[in-house]
Amino acid sequence: MPRLIQTPETTHRVHFQDCDMLGHLNNARFLDYFLNAREDHTTAHYSLNMGELAREQHAVWVITKHHISYLKPARQGGQVRILSQLIHFDNSSLVLEMQMRSEDGTRLLALLWSEMAYVTMPAGTRADHANAMMDLLDELDVEDVNYDPDGFDDRVKEVRQQLKKLRRAAGMEE
Repeated sequence: MPRLIQTPETTHRVHFQDCDMLGHLNNARFLDYFLNAREDHTTAHYSLNMGELAREQHAVWVITKHHISYLKPARQGGQVRILSQLIHFDNSSLVLEMQMRSEDGTRLLALLWSEMAYVTMPAGTRADHANAMMDLLDELDVEDVNYDPDGFDDRVKEVRQQLKKLRRAAGMEE
């Protein structure tokens, strides 16, 4: 069986109605773009429909916390590249990292960590992932990212430095 893509990415257009008066993507809309992209990624790359999964298993992931860093504006009419990856999980929770980059992928516009708990419906009590889900999460977990709950700012700095090195190696202007 071929290995699943751990860090899928898609390109999205920044729409006028999502922008502020300066023509920048509104801060609140970044979350929508990130979460919509992740839904697209799980559907396209892992054949997971979150609504169907919730109905079948009577459980769902709910967001318990976001960490987000806004670094550069995403401009109206422009294209952005959104990457998503699983960077941590345990028996009843997970942490997703999502990056919004320039269209060419060389500049980090924003980085998000979303912490999620797996809970039963309708009670909303924490539940353990099924064995098959744990196996999938294990395959998708990006081990190159050293997750530390208090290390968000360090991760932002790390990604920015990685992209800066890539730009220099490609002879791009800073």
